[in-house]
Amino acid sequence: MRKLFTLSLLLNFFFIAAFSQFPAGGRQGGGNAQNMNIGHFYGKLVDSKTNKGIEGVTVLLVGNKFDTATKKMKEAVMGTLITKPNGDFSFDNLAVFGNFKLKVSAIGYKAQEKSLSFGIKMPQGGQGAANASGGQAGGAMQQIIGMADKDLGNIKMEEDATNLGNVTVTSSAKPQFELGIDRKIFNVDKNLTSTGQTATEIMKSIPSLNVDIDGNVTLRNAAPTIFIDGRPTTLTLDQIPADIIDKVEIITNPSAKYDASGGNAGILNIVLKKNKKSGYNGSIRTGVDSRGKVNLGGDINLRQSKVNFTLSANYNQRKSISDGITDRNNLIVPLSNVYNTTHGINNGFFEFFRGGMDYFVDNRNTLSIAANYNKGQFNNDQTQRVDSTIKSVFTDYNNITTASRFNFENLGSQLSYKHNFAKNGHDISADFNYNSSTNVNNNNIATQTYNPDNSYKGVALLQQTMGNGTNKFYTVQTDYENPISDDSKIEAGARAAIRDFTNLSDQYQYNYATGQYVLVPLISNKYKFHDEVFAAYATYSFKVNRWSYLLGLRAESSNYTGTLLNSKGADSSNFKINYPLSLFPSAFVTYKIDDKQDFQLNYSRRINRPSFFQLMPFPDYSDPQNINIGNAGLKPEFTNSFEVSYNDAYKKGANFLATIFFKHTTDLITRYVYRDKNALTPGDSAYFNTYINADYSYAYGLELTNKMPVTKWWDLTLNVNLFNSKINASVPGQELSNSLLSWFGKMNSAFKVSKGLSVQFSGDYQAKSVIPPNSGNTGGTRGGGGGGGMFGGGPQSTSQGYNLPRYGFDLAIRKDWTWKNGQSGSLTLSMNDIFRTQVYKSYSESTFFTQNTERRRDQQVLRLNFNYRFGKFDAALFKRKNTKADQGGGNDMIGGQNN
Repeated sequence: MRKLFTLSLLLNFFFIAAFSQFPAGGRQGGGNAQNMNIGHFYGKLVDSKTNKGIEGVTVLLVGNKFDTATKKMKEAVMGTLITKPNGDFSFDNLAVFGNFKLKVSAIGYKAQEKSLSFGIKMPQGGQGAANASGGQAGGAMQQIIGMADKDLGNIKMEEDATNLGNVTVTSSAKPQFELGIDRKIFNVDKNLTSTGQTATEIMKSIPSLNVDIDGNVTLRNAAPTIFIDGRPTTLTLDQIPADIIDKVEIITNPSAKYDASGGNAGILNIVLKKNKKSGYNGSIRTGVDSRGKVNLGGDINLRQSKVNFTLSANYNQRKSISDGITDRNNLIVPLSNVYNTTHGINNGFFEFFRGGMDYFVDNRNTLSIAANYNKGQFNNDQTQRVDSTIKSVFTDYNNITTASRFNFENLGSQLSYKHNFAKNGHDISADFNYNSSTNVNNNNIATQTYNPDNSYKGVALLQQTMGNGTNKFYTVQTDYENPISDDSKIEAGARAAIRDFTNLSDQYQYNYATGQYVLVPLISNKYKFHDEVFAAYATYSFKVNRWSYLLGLRAESSNYTGTLLNSKGADSSNFKINYPLSLFPSAFVTYKIDDKQDFQLNYSRRINRPSFFQLMPFPDYSDPQNINIGNAGLKPEFTNSFEVSYNDAYKKGANFLATIFFKHTTDLITRYVYRDKNALTPGDSAYFNTYINADYSYAYGLELTNKMPVTKWWDLTLNVNLFNSKINASVPGQELSNSLLSWFGKMNSAFKVSKGLSVQFSGDYQAKSVIPPNSGNTGGTRGGGGGGGMFGGGPQSTSQGYNLPRYGFDLAIRKDWTWKNGQSGSLTLSMNDIFRTQVYKSYSESTFFTQNTERRRDQQVLRLNFNYRFGKFDAALFKRKNTKADQGGGNDMIGGQNN
C-alpha cells in the first residue's frame, strides 16, 4: 500500500510540475492544477490524563475553496467525522497545497483548534522537478513522501472542569428571528410570552402574521396553508403545545417545490422539536395561570449508536372568558334592530403525546418513524340577550343559554426513508403520512322570549344538536436532489394527497305535547366529501458569477366528490367536480451584492380550490337566521404573485429585510348575502349566505423588518406591513367592490437585565383593514366567543366590511439557572394584554343590513412556568459509530423534504 501511494504521488507531482511550465493565461483552470487531492491527514485523540483513545469526538477539517461568485478563495468545511472507539481519525483525498484548520470537540472536554499544512510548495516553471534529472526528481519525491502522508500523532484533550462528562443543557444560542430572502424563521425558544401556551400565542409574536380573536391566522390579509414538519395536518393551532415547537417558518411566495394550493397566501410550517445528539437529554415542565389552570409536560431524547429515540408528553388546561356585542340594523321594511350581548366561558383540557425513532442503517440510509396522539375536551357555556326593536319600538327580547360539549381526538403518523448517494448532496427520500381526527359536539340551547314588561312570551324554545365528524388525510411523497456541479442542482418529486371528511349533525326540538325531543331533518346537517390532489414538480438552480437562479414547474390535478347524507347516514345526493391538470411555474433570481447584501426577484402561480360548503348547492338551515348555501359552479382561484426583496445583514446580530409584493387573483371566491323565502317558516324570509367568483382582486404591499442589537443588553425587532387589496364583483342587484389601504406593525424587545435574567416586551397595532374576503378557520377553534348561537353575531364574511383598529402589549420575565452538575432550569412569568387594550371591532354591510360587532377575550391573564432541563453523555453506555448522521436539531423544509 505504501508503494502504491508513493507511485501515485510521484506521477501527480510530475504532472503538476510539467503543468506549471505553461503561463497562467494559456491554460484552463490554472488554479485547480495546484490542488491535486492526494493528501492524507490522520491521527488519534487521547485523554490528557490517561492517554487512552477517546471515542465519539467530532473532528472538523476546514480548508479553502474557490468561490465562483466572488472569484476569491473562501473558507469551507472539507470534511467532518467522528473518532473510532480507539480515538483514530483519518482524512483522505486532500489538496496538498494550502493551509487547513483542524477543529475537535467532545462533550466533557475542552474544544481545540490547530493550524495544519503539508508544507509542500508549488514548483516554479523552469526550476521544478520537470527540468530535473530523473534521479534528482526521484530524490525529491522520496523527500516529500512523508509531507503528503502526514501523521498528526496523539492529540491530547483536557477535561472541561465545568462539564465533567455532563451535558450542560441551556437555551439555544440561535437568535429569535432569522431573516432570509425566501422565508422568515422564528425560533420559539426565545419567545418568552408563549411559554406554557399553544401555537396560537406563538403566531401573535411573529412578524407579518395577524391573529384574530378566534385564533385564525392571516398572512398578507389571506389565510396561509399550515404544515407541521412540512406536511399537512388535521391539528388546529390551539391543539399544539408551544413548548414542543422548535421553530416556525413563513414562506411568503413558495417555489414549484411546494404545494400550489393555498391561493394568494403562503405557507406556515411548524417545525417540532427533535434532538439527535448522542447520549440522553430532556426536560420537565410545569406551569399555572391566574385562573388556576395548570400545564404539565416533559420530553426525553436517547441516542445510542444507530438509533435515535424521542418521546414527549403534554397536558394543558385552558379557561377562556369572552364577551361580545353585536348591533345589527335590518334595512328591509319594516326597519328593525337586533342588539345582542354575549358572555361565554370555555373550560377544558387537551393532551398531546409524540414519539419517534430514527434508525441509521448505515452511512447512507436512514429509516424514520414518528407518531403523535392528541385528545381533549372543552365545555362552552354561553349566555346571550337579544333585544329586538321594530320601527323604533322595543317589541321583545330573548335570553339564550347554550351549553356545548366538544371532544376531539387526533392521530398522526409518518414513515420515511432517505438514501444518500456517494456524491455530497445527492439523495432521494420517500415518506408516507397518515393523519386522522374525530370529534363529538353536543349542544343544548334554550331560548326564552320575554315581553317588554318581562312577562313570558310563549314557552321556551328548547333545541339540541348531536354531532360528530371524522377527517382522514393520506399523503405519499418522494423527493430527489442531485447537485450536477458546484454551481447547479436539479430537484424533482411527486406527491399524492387524499382526504376523506365526514360530518353528521342532527338537530332536535323539544315537543311539549309528547315531552320528548323530535328530530328536525330540515335543519340537520349530514355530509361527506372525498378530495384527491396529485402533483409532480421539477426545479433547476444554477449560479453565474454573483447571480443565482431557481426555475421550477409544478403540475397538479384534483378530483372532488361531495355527498349529502340522509337521516340514516346513507347517500342522498352528491356532486362531483374534476379539476383539469394545471401548471404552476416559479422563478427566483438573486443577485449577491456582497457578503452581507442580497437582492431578489421572484414569481409564482398558485391555486385555491373551493371547499365543501362553498360548493354544496343545498341549503344549510343549521343557523335559521343565517342560512348558508354553496355554489357548485364555483371555479378555483388562480393567483400570480410577484416579490422584490432586499436583505442586508449590515452589522453583527443585525438584519434588515424589505419586500414589495403584488398579487393578482382571478375568479376570487368571495361571499355575499341575499334575502329569500325561508322554508323553515313559510311566508317569511331570511338571509342567505352564498359564494361567487368575483371578477378579480389584487393586493400589493410593502413589508419592512429590522432586527438589531441596540446595545449589548437590548435586542429590538421592528416589523411594519403596508398593504392594499381591491375586490371587484358583480351580482344581480349588487355591486360588490371594496378597497382600503391599511397597515400593521409589531415590536419585540428583548432585554438582558443581568446574568440569567431576561425580559421580553412585545406589542402590535392593526390599523383599519378590509375583512379577508374568503376568511375561514386557519387554526383557531376557540369557543365562548361573543355573538354565536341562533342569532348569528360575528361579522358577516362579505366583501363589504372592515375591521377597526386595535392594539395590545404582552410582557414576560425569565430567570435562567445552570447548576454545577450541568443541569439547568428557567422560571418564566408572563402576562398577555397587560393594558387591557385588545378589543376586536368590525363593521359589515350589505343591501339588507348594517352590523357592528365588538369582542374581548382573555385580557390580563398571568402565567408562571418552570422548565428543568437535564442530560448526560456516557461513552461507555452510548457507543457511537461513524454514521455521519445529522447531529443537529429538528427537520427543515429547506432540505427538499416537502413539496
